[in-house]
Amino acid sequence: MTVTFLDRPAKVRRARTTGTSRRRRAAVVVATAAALAVPAAAAPAYAAPDLPPGGGQSRPVNQAAAPTVSAKGAFLMDSGTGATTMSKTADTKRQMASTTKIATVRVVLGTSGLDLDRKVTIQQEYRDYVAREGASTADLRTGDQVTVRQLLYATMLPSGCDAAYALADTFGTGSTRAARVKSFIGKMNKLATDLGMTNTKFDSFDGISTAGDHYSTPRDLAKLARSSMQYSTFRTVVKAKETVAKATASNGNTRTYTWYNTNQLLGSYNGAVGIKTGTGTAAGPCLVFAATRGDKTLVGVVLNGTDRYNDAAKMLDYGFGSSTADTMKLRKLPAEAQRD
Repeated sequence: MTVTFLDRPAKVRRARTTGTSRRRRAAVVVATAAALAVPAAAAPAYAAPDLPPGGGQSRPVNQAAAPTVSAKGAFLMDSGTGATTMSKTADTKRQMASTTKIATVRVVLGTSGLDLDRKVTIQQEYRDYVAREGASTADLRTGDQVTVRQLLYATMLPSGCDAAYALADTFGTGSTRAARVKSFIGKMNKLATDLGMTNTKFDSFDGISTAGDHYSTPRDLAKLARSSMQYSTFRTVVKAKETVAKATASNGNTRTYTWYNTNQLLGSYNGAVGIKTGTGTAAGPCLVFAATRGDKTLVGVVLNGTDRYNDAAKMLDYGFGSSTADTMKLRKLPAEAQRD
């Protein structure tokens, strides 16, 4: 939770009394006492964010009080410095639904010798998985050949679990699909360790957890987002409101896919540049977001919130020192777009 510290009044210099009358000395004492009696509330108050586990320093960010948000967990950081701007139960473990796919894409982008134009053949199992789970989909068609780059868009914009499955199957190692997926999830967990995400564990490539042993925290997801935004390809993908992709169909013809970004903060909040939505029964509505104004980029997370976009806008306003959340109007998604 946010704690507020008040500036201490400045020390009043002791008056020199040599050669003065007793009455004048008394006046000085009275004036000094009056100066020291200025109410503490008159001093500027700074909201001090939670400190990271194990210590660290926080600095004043905004003279206004940190906003109240609906999310059970929230975190905002300056992406450039890594400094905490605001937090709310930032280290409490929670399920995070499809925001998991940030890690999926980040693992792929970190692959040595990555070829974004590599062709991947869509397997029927990817479609069957989406049908079994009732999951969000990019509607990838069996036998189509799509590039890795297209799979990144298909994973992040419509939150395609079929696309995330294709990435895990392609970039995992092993002689069977199950082995490759397990291997890929292992890479996700290694990434979490490498990034210092000490309160995170992945047991799926898309956030659909069968065992429930799948969790993270607002602070950890902000670390993941900050690392991912260092990749130009990632930044390009997550800021796109929609994209059109052409793939080679199994019959040799060209198939056109159109994917819309489920993140309605894009095109709604001035400066928004990403990142990923997520919704689940246990996780509730989630959002990992980022915005840039001038030379400052803020990265934030809200987990299990009833009003995630308004939460994000208020947090960003707090970080930028602006007041645009109240007038924000959400970009509407086409009827055929996925919701997440």
